[in-house]
Amino acid sequence: MIRTILLSALALVFIVLVAAGGMLWRASEGVDPALLESQYMTPADRFIDVGGARVRIREEGPPDAPAMILLHGFIYSLETWDEWAASFRDDYRVIRFDLAGHGLTGPDPQERYAPEERAAFLGDVMDAIKVEEAIVAGNSLGGLAAWRFAANAPDRVSALVLLAPGAYPTNGVSDAPVEAPAAMKLFLQTAPEAGVEATLVNLFADDALATPERAQRLRDLMRRRGNGAAFVKSIQEFTLPDPTEDLGRVAAPTLIIWGEEDRVLPPGDGGRLAAAIPDARLIIYEGVGHVPQEEAAARSAADARAFLEGLIEPAPAGGAE
Repeated sequence: MIRTILLSALALVFIVLVAAGGMLWRASEGVDPALLESQYMTPADRFIDVGGARVRIREEGPPDAPAMILLHGFIYSLETWDEWAASFRDDYRVIRFDLAGHGLTGPDPQERYAPEERAAFLGDVMDAIKVEEAIVAGNSLGGLAAWRFAANAPDRVSALVLLAPGAYPTNGVSDAPVEAPAAMKLFLQTAPEAGVEATLVNLFADDALATPERAQRLRDLMRRRGNGAAFVKSIQEFTLPDPTEDLGRVAAPTLIIWGEEDRVLPPGDGGRLAAAIPDARLIIYEGVGHVPQEEAAARSAADARAFLEGLIEPAPAGGAE
Protein backbone atom coordinates (compact mmCIF):
# COMPACT_ATOMS: atom_id res chain seq x y z
CA MET A 1 0.00 0.00 0.00
CA ILE A 2 2.63 2.55 1.03
CA ARG A 3 4.74 1.57 -1.96
CA THR A 4 1.84 1.83 -4.40
CA ILE A 5 0.89 5.36 -3.33
CA LEU A 6 4.29 6.53 -4.47
CA LEU A 7 4.99 4.52 -7.61
CA SER A 8 3.63 7.20 -9.93
CA ALA A 9 6.10 9.69 -8.49
CA LEU A 10 9.21 7.59 -9.04
CA ALA A 11 9.56 8.18 -12.79
CA LEU A 12 9.39 11.93 -12.28
CA VAL A 13 11.93 11.77 -9.49
CA PHE A 14 14.25 9.81 -11.79
CA ILE A 15 13.89 12.48 -14.48
CA VAL A 16 14.79 15.13 -11.94
CA LEU A 17 17.89 13.16 -10.95
CA VAL A 18 19.03 12.78 -14.56
CA ALA A 19 18.37 16.45 -15.27
CA ALA A 20 20.53 17.32 -12.30
CA GLY A 21 23.47 15.69 -14.08
CA GLY A 22 23.51 12.61 -11.87
CA MET A 23 24.79 14.52 -8.90
CA LEU A 24 24.06 13.10 -5.48
CA TRP A 25 21.14 14.75 -3.73
CA ARG A 26 21.44 15.39 -0.06
CA ALA A 27 18.23 14.85 1.88
CA SER A 28 16.66 18.13 2.86
CA GLU A 29 16.96 19.18 6.46
CA GLY A 30 13.31 20.02 6.21
CA VAL A 31 11.14 22.99 7.05
CA ASP A 32 11.16 24.54 10.50
CA PRO A 33 8.15 23.10 12.40
CA ALA A 34 7.38 26.49 13.93
CA LEU A 35 6.93 28.00 10.48
CA LEU A 36 4.50 25.28 9.45
CA GLU A 37 2.62 25.48 12.73
CA SER A 38 2.03 29.20 12.19
CA GLN A 39 0.51 28.36 8.81
CA TYR A 40 -1.51 25.22 9.48
CA MET A 41 -2.53 25.24 13.15
CA THR A 42 -6.14 26.28 13.85
CA PRO A 43 -7.89 27.33 17.08
CA ALA A 44 -9.20 23.76 17.35
CA ASP A 45 -5.63 22.36 17.31
CA ARG A 46 -3.32 21.64 20.18
CA PHE A 47 -0.36 19.41 20.96
CA ILE A 48 -0.51 16.53 23.41
CA ASP A 49 2.21 14.25 24.73
CA VAL A 50 1.78 10.59 23.80
CA GLY A 51 4.61 8.55 25.24
CA GLY A 52 7.15 11.24 24.43
CA ALA A 53 5.69 12.10 20.99
CA ARG A 54 4.33 15.61 20.48
CA VAL A 55 1.09 14.96 18.62
CA ARG A 56 -1.02 17.57 16.83
CA ILE A 57 -4.67 16.85 17.56
CA ARG A 58 -7.81 18.67 16.45
CA GLU A 59 -11.10 18.36 18.31
CA GLU A 60 -14.43 19.80 17.20
CA GLY A 61 -18.01 19.37 18.38
CA PRO A 62 -19.70 18.89 21.75
CA PRO A 63 -17.21 17.46 24.27
CA ASP A 64 -19.91 15.19 25.75
CA ALA A 65 -21.04 13.81 22.37
CA PRO A 66 -20.00 10.36 21.13
CA ALA A 67 -16.36 10.44 20.08
CA MET A 68 -15.45 9.92 16.42
CA ILE A 69 -11.75 9.48 15.60
CA LEU A 70 -10.54 9.97 12.01
CA LEU A 71 -7.19 8.53 10.84
CA HIS A 72 -5.44 9.66 7.64
CA GLY A 73 -3.22 7.79 5.18
CA PHE A 74 0.52 7.59 4.47
CA ILE A 75 2.32 10.95 3.90
CA TYR A 76 -1.04 12.69 4.46
CA SER A 77 -2.32 14.75 7.40
CA LEU A 78 -5.50 15.35 9.37
CA GLU A 79 -6.71 17.92 6.82
CA THR A 80 -7.90 15.09 4.56
CA TRP A 81 -10.95 14.88 6.86
CA ASP A 82 -11.97 18.55 6.69
CA GLU A 83 -15.28 17.92 4.94
CA TRP A 84 -16.17 14.96 7.12
CA ALA A 85 -15.45 16.99 10.24
CA ALA A 86 -17.72 19.78 9.02
CA SER A 87 -20.46 17.22 8.40
CA PHE A 88 -20.25 15.47 11.78
CA ARG A 89 -19.14 18.08 14.31
CA ASP A 90 -22.67 19.22 15.20
CA ASP A 91 -23.52 15.76 16.52
CA TYR A 92 -20.21 14.11 17.42
CA ARG A 93 -16.97 14.92 19.19
CA VAL A 94 -14.80 14.75 16.10
CA ILE A 95 -11.16 13.98 16.87
CA ARG A 96 -8.33 13.72 14.36
CA PHE A 97 -4.58 13.81 14.69
CA ASP A 98 -1.48 13.69 12.54
CA LEU A 99 -0.06 10.18 12.72
CA ALA A 100 3.41 9.72 14.16
CA GLY A 101 5.99 10.83 11.61
CA HIS A 102 3.40 12.84 9.67
CA GLY A 103 2.09 16.38 9.39
CA LEU A 104 2.79 18.68 12.30
CA THR A 105 3.22 15.77 14.71
CA GLY A 106 6.62 15.01 13.25
CA PRO A 107 8.85 12.06 14.09
CA ASP A 108 8.19 9.81 17.06
CA PRO A 109 11.21 9.54 19.39
CA GLN A 110 10.29 5.87 19.90
CA GLU A 111 9.78 5.27 16.15
CA ARG A 112 6.45 3.49 16.61
CA TYR A 113 5.80 3.14 12.87
CA ALA A 114 5.01 -0.54 12.34
CA PRO A 115 1.32 -1.28 11.71
CA GLU A 116 0.78 -2.93 15.11
CA GLU A 117 2.54 -0.02 16.80
CA ARG A 118 0.33 2.47 14.98
CA ALA A 119 -2.73 0.58 16.18
CA ALA A 120 -1.47 0.65 19.77
CA PHE A 121 -0.62 4.34 19.37
CA LEU A 122 -4.29 5.06 18.71
CA GLY A 123 -5.12 3.58 22.10
CA ASP A 124 -2.41 5.73 23.68
CA VAL A 125 -3.92 8.85 22.10
CA MET A 126 -7.35 7.89 23.41
CA ASP A 127 -5.89 7.43 26.89
CA ALA A 128 -4.19 10.83 26.70
CA ILE A 129 -7.46 12.62 25.91
CA LYS A 130 -9.52 10.38 28.21
CA VAL A 131 -11.68 8.72 25.55
CA GLU A 132 -12.63 5.21 26.57
CA GLU A 133 -14.68 4.27 23.49
CA ALA A 134 -15.05 5.78 20.02
CA ILE A 135 -16.29 5.40 16.51
CA VAL A 136 -13.09 4.94 14.50
CA ALA A 137 -12.76 5.77 10.81
CA GLY A 138 -9.58 5.39 8.80
CA ASN A 139 -8.34 5.68 5.24
CA SER A 140 -5.48 3.64 3.75
CA LEU A 141 -2.70 3.42 6.38
CA GLY A 142 -5.11 4.95 8.89
CA GLY A 143 -7.66 2.29 8.00
CA LEU A 144 -5.07 -0.41 8.63
CA ALA A 145 -4.39 1.04 12.09
CA ALA A 146 -8.15 1.39 12.72
CA TRP A 147 -9.15 -2.20 12.06
CA ARG A 148 -6.09 -3.59 13.84
CA PHE A 149 -6.99 -1.53 16.90
CA ALA A 150 -10.59 -2.73 16.69
CA ALA A 151 -9.36 -6.35 16.58
CA ASN A 152 -7.03 -5.87 19.54
CA ALA A 153 -9.29 -3.67 21.71
CA PRO A 154 -12.89 -4.54 20.79
CA ASP A 155 -14.30 -2.90 23.90
CA ARG A 156 -12.95 0.49 22.79
CA VAL A 157 -14.49 0.67 19.29
CA SER A 158 -18.25 1.17 19.06
CA ALA A 159 -18.31 1.28 15.25
CA LEU A 160 -15.72 1.10 12.48
CA VAL A 161 -15.64 2.87 9.12
CA LEU A 162 -12.90 1.80 6.72
CA LEU A 163 -12.20 3.76 3.54
CA ALA A 164 -9.89 1.81 1.21
CA PRO A 165 -7.88 0.45 4.16
CA GLY A 166 -4.66 -1.49 3.99
CA ALA A 167 -5.10 -5.16 4.88
CA TYR A 168 -3.98 -7.80 2.39
CA PRO A 169 -0.46 -8.44 1.06
CA THR A 170 0.30 -6.28 -1.97
CA ASN A 171 3.24 -5.25 -4.14
CA GLY A 172 5.48 -7.87 -2.61
CA VAL A 173 4.84 -6.72 0.96
CA SER A 174 3.56 -9.50 3.20
CA ASP A 175 5.16 -10.98 6.32
CA ALA A 176 8.37 -9.03 5.74
CA PRO A 177 9.02 -5.45 4.64
CA VAL A 178 10.31 -4.67 1.16
CA GLU A 179 13.27 -2.34 0.76
CA ALA A 180 12.24 0.98 -0.72
CA PRO A 181 13.97 1.95 -3.99
CA ALA A 182 16.53 4.73 -3.73
CA ALA A 183 14.34 7.05 -5.81
CA MET A 184 11.43 6.52 -3.43
CA LYS A 185 13.60 7.33 -0.42
CA LEU A 186 14.76 10.47 -2.16
CA PHE A 187 11.18 11.44 -2.90
CA LEU A 188 10.11 10.93 0.70
CA GLN A 189 13.02 12.93 2.06
CA THR A 190 12.89 15.85 -0.37
CA ALA A 191 9.26 15.97 -1.61
CA PRO A 192 10.05 17.45 -5.05
CA GLU A 193 7.18 19.43 -6.50
CA ALA A 194 6.69 17.23 -9.60
CA GLY A 195 6.74 14.03 -7.55
CA VAL A 196 4.23 15.35 -5.03
CA GLU A 197 1.88 16.44 -7.81
CA ALA A 198 2.13 13.02 -9.50
CA THR A 199 1.47 11.22 -6.22
CA LEU A 200 -1.58 13.37 -5.55
CA VAL A 201 -2.98 12.73 -9.05
CA ASN A 202 -2.67 9.00 -8.38
CA LEU A 203 -5.00 9.27 -5.39
CA PHE A 204 -7.98 10.66 -7.30
CA ALA A 205 -10.06 9.32 -10.19
CA ASP A 206 -10.72 12.95 -11.17
CA ASP A 207 -7.36 14.59 -11.85
CA ALA A 208 -8.92 18.02 -11.36
CA LEU A 209 -9.09 17.33 -7.62
CA ALA A 210 -5.29 17.32 -7.44
CA THR A 211 -5.42 21.07 -6.98
CA PRO A 212 -2.41 23.33 -6.46
CA GLU A 213 -3.67 24.03 -2.94
CA ARG A 214 -3.78 20.33 -2.04
CA ALA A 215 -0.36 19.77 -3.60
CA GLN A 216 1.18 22.70 -1.73
CA ARG A 217 -0.17 21.55 1.62
CA LEU A 218 0.96 17.98 1.05
CA ARG A 219 4.44 19.11 0.06
CA ASP A 220 4.71 21.55 2.96
CA LEU A 221 3.80 18.96 5.57
CA MET A 222 5.89 16.21 4.00
CA ARG A 223 8.88 18.54 4.33
CA ARG A 224 8.33 19.19 8.03
CA ARG A 225 11.71 18.57 9.63
CA GLY A 226 12.14 14.87 10.43
CA ASN A 227 9.14 13.59 8.48
CA GLY A 228 11.16 12.34 5.50
CA ALA A 229 13.28 10.05 7.65
CA ALA A 230 10.13 8.88 9.45
CA PHE A 231 8.47 7.99 6.13
CA VAL A 232 11.47 5.89 5.15
CA LYS A 233 11.51 4.20 8.54
CA SER A 234 7.79 3.47 8.18
CA ILE A 235 8.44 1.60 4.93
CA GLN A 236 11.27 -0.32 6.55
CA GLU A 237 8.85 -1.54 9.25
CA PHE A 238 5.78 -1.99 7.05
CA THR A 239 4.32 -5.49 6.75
CA LEU A 240 1.04 -6.90 5.49
CA PRO A 241 0.73 -10.50 6.67
CA ASP A 242 -2.41 -12.49 5.92
CA PRO A 243 -5.03 -10.59 7.97
CA THR A 244 -7.87 -13.11 7.84
CA GLU A 245 -7.61 -14.36 11.42
CA ASP A 246 -7.19 -10.86 12.86
CA LEU A 247 -10.10 -9.49 10.83
CA GLY A 248 -12.27 -12.21 12.31
CA ARG A 249 -11.68 -10.69 15.75
CA VAL A 250 -13.21 -7.32 14.78
CA ALA A 251 -16.42 -7.17 16.82
CA ALA A 252 -17.57 -3.66 15.93
CA PRO A 253 -20.20 -3.11 13.23
CA THR A 254 -18.15 -2.12 10.20
CA LEU A 255 -18.80 -0.07 7.08
CA ILE A 256 -16.31 -0.45 4.22
CA ILE A 257 -16.20 2.20 1.48
CA TRP A 258 -14.08 1.80 -1.64
CA GLY A 259 -13.64 3.71 -4.87
CA GLU A 260 -13.96 1.62 -8.01
CA GLU A 261 -11.17 3.68 -9.62
CA ASP A 262 -8.71 3.18 -6.76
CA ARG A 263 -5.20 3.00 -8.26
CA VAL A 264 -3.47 2.45 -4.93
CA LEU A 265 -5.21 -0.60 -3.47
CA PRO A 266 -7.37 -3.09 -5.38
CA PRO A 267 -11.12 -2.44 -4.90
CA GLY A 268 -11.59 -6.21 -4.84
CA ASP A 269 -10.06 -6.20 -1.37
CA GLY A 270 -13.27 -4.58 -0.15
CA GLY A 271 -15.24 -7.78 -0.75
CA ARG A 272 -12.58 -9.84 0.97
CA LEU A 273 -12.71 -7.57 4.01
CA ALA A 274 -16.50 -7.63 4.12
CA ALA A 275 -16.42 -11.43 4.09
CA ALA A 276 -13.72 -11.65 6.78
CA ILE A 277 -15.18 -9.15 9.29
CA PRO A 278 -18.17 -10.72 11.09
CA ASP A 279 -20.50 -7.69 10.93
CA ALA A 280 -19.53 -5.70 7.84
CA ARG A 281 -21.16 -4.11 4.85
CA LEU A 282 -19.50 -2.79 1.70
CA ILE A 283 -20.23 0.16 -0.59
CA ILE A 284 -18.35 0.65 -3.86
CA TYR A 285 -18.35 4.09 -5.50
CA GLU A 286 -18.10 4.45 -9.26
CA GLY A 287 -15.72 7.12 -10.50
CA VAL A 288 -13.90 7.50 -7.17
CA GLY A 289 -10.28 6.82 -6.29
CA HIS A 290 -8.33 6.09 -3.13
CA VAL A 291 -9.56 8.90 -0.86
CA PRO A 292 -13.40 8.81 -0.82
CA GLN A 293 -13.47 11.18 2.17
CA GLU A 294 -12.24 13.88 -0.23
CA GLU A 295 -13.38 12.80 -3.68
CA ALA A 296 -16.88 11.81 -2.54
CA ALA A 297 -16.95 13.74 0.72
CA ALA A 298 -20.69 14.44 0.97
CA ARG A 299 -21.71 10.98 -0.19
CA SER A 300 -19.29 9.07 2.02
CA ALA A 301 -20.19 11.17 5.07
CA ALA A 302 -23.90 10.61 4.40
CA ASP A 303 -23.38 6.87 4.03
CA ALA A 304 -21.38 6.80 7.26
CA ARG A 305 -24.09 8.77 9.05
CA ALA A 306 -26.80 6.41 7.82
CA PHE A 307 -24.68 3.44 8.95
CA LEU A 308 -24.28 4.93 12.43
CA GLU A 309 -27.99 5.61 12.88
CA GLY A 310 -29.36 3.09 15.31
CA LEU A 311 -25.85 2.16 16.47
CA ILE A 312 -24.77 5.41 18.11
CA GLU A 313 -26.91 8.06 19.76
CA PRO A 314 -25.60 11.45 18.54
CA ALA A 315 -25.60 14.63 20.55
CA PRO A 316 -28.91 16.54 20.75
CA ALA A 317 -29.46 19.12 18.01
CA GLY A 318 -27.85 22.45 18.74
CA GLY A 319 -25.33 20.94 21.12
CA ALA A 320 -22.22 21.86 19.16
CA GLU A 321 -19.73 24.31 20.53
